[in-house]
Amino acid sequence: MSEEMDILDHMIESIQSGTYEPDDKLPSENEFAERFKVPRMTVRKAYLRLQELGYAYSMQGKGNFVKDRHQRIPLALSSRESFSRKMKDLGFDYESRNLFCDQIETNNKIYEALGAEEGGRVFRVGRLRLIDKQPIALHISYVSESLFPDIGTVGREITSMYEFYESRGYHTFRYTQSLLSVTFPSKYERELFACAGVNPLLVLESEHIDDVSGNTLEYSKIMYRGDFFTYVV
Repeated sequence: MSEEMDILDHMIESIQSGTYEPDDKLPSENEFAERFKVPRMTVRKAYLRLQELGYAYSMQGKGNFVKDRHQRIPLALSSRESFSRKMKDLGFDYESRNLFCDQIETNNKIYEALGAEEGGRVFRVGRLRLIDKQPIALHISYVSESLFPDIGTVGREITSMYEFYESRGYHTFRYTQSLLSVTFPSKYERELFACAGVNPLLVLESEHIDDVSGNTLEYSKIMYRGDFFTYVV
């Protein structure tokens, strides 16, 4: 493992220092194996880890190449604009898939944020965001049935909560202070994002409030793949 990490550290340092530019071909497994006097399998494991960390990509029969880490999706965490509209305006091949709409068990934090009464029903609506068919974010919206009585029946068809709210007469929204944290994906999330366990996820939790009525429309939890975005805070 120490030999693998030594090779990995060397690769990352070389990329970060500019020795290798984006899309440059990296040395072959045989070259590194000879240079570091290690088995080829050790180099292969280092390359796999380098790819998991988002520094490289491979091409069948051609080798490993430096991934352009600057060409990421710009994301303004405090923006009031619809995520879907922002991605489309930026020209990305964007898709939003509805994954689920189900009732949650009573959760004091979420119920309090939504102003939901004890015994009332709250639903969670999950959407998977994709760019170029690649999963990049999971957006879960918690919505109170008392404010949106039909959420339990129409929620499974929603791909944009902004469009849903606008269809209900809410046109201007704002966020409360957001809670930002970093985690690593669970088994379900690794399968959902098709990513490795070392890929960090940025988790953003906040409340969406209508500017006119003051109603809390949703409590949201968004998980972003850390290797796909640059963040504006």
